[in-house]
Amino acid sequence: MQEVLSGKGPIRVVLADDRTLFRQGLAGLLASYGGIELAGQAENDQEAIALARKHNPNVVIMQVQLPIERAKKALKQLREVSPPPKVVLVAMFDDPSYVQEFLKLGVSAYLLKSASIEQLMGAIRAAAFDPTGENVIVGIPRETLAQAEDGSGDVLSAREMEILLLAARGLSNRQIAARIGLTQSTVKRHLANAYEKMNVHSRGAATRKALSENWITIREITQDEEEADPLAESEL
Repeated sequence: MQEVLSGKGPIRVVLADDRTLFRQGLAGLLASYGGIELAGQAENDQEAIALARKHNPNVVIMQVQLPIERAKKALKQLREVSPPPKVVLVAMFDDPSYVQEFLKLGVSAYLLKSASIEQLMGAIRAAAFDPTGENVIVGIPRETLAQAEDGSGDVLSAREMEILLLAARGLSNRQIAARIGLTQSTVKRHLANAYEKMNVHSRGAATRKALSENWITIREITQDEEEADPLAESEL
């Protein structure tokens, strides 16, 4: 399998994903294409930033992770690299509001993990060479994204998704508010909105539905080491 990205020289890529098998498999596929130079592999966003500073890649390929504040910080740090690399995000989340949040943070492409290697290659090339700077989005209709931009539809917003994950980890409204800089009443309002959109009435039901829809994963729930508040389950 060969595809030569001719005329522009090799695209230097840093690949970041915490799942070793997925990352190594994707690295092997990228290496089979002409015109790609793999500058390094990273297990997390901080390693990716360090590699970007060291190797000055054209493109950084990263997985989307919650909470979104961590992603915002990582993308800000990548923008501060000189010259800043373009960022291609690969994710399982098809929430249009969530995608819009990342596009506003300056990512060049957002692909669902169901995307093909050819679609990923197209996104890498567009990010590296397209002078128009138009975002590449694979797996989500543009009209759906437009609805999210207008605030219409029944999808969860990026903030609601973030709060839902923290609630699934067992944090109370008070802890969530302190973690992301909101008031407890605002956290409660976001959870109520999320429950209404999901047609559920409790944290447990919301967590189960989010897991069944692959909006969040068990790994994301268990990776936070902060102790949960024993009163959290009694709250909204």
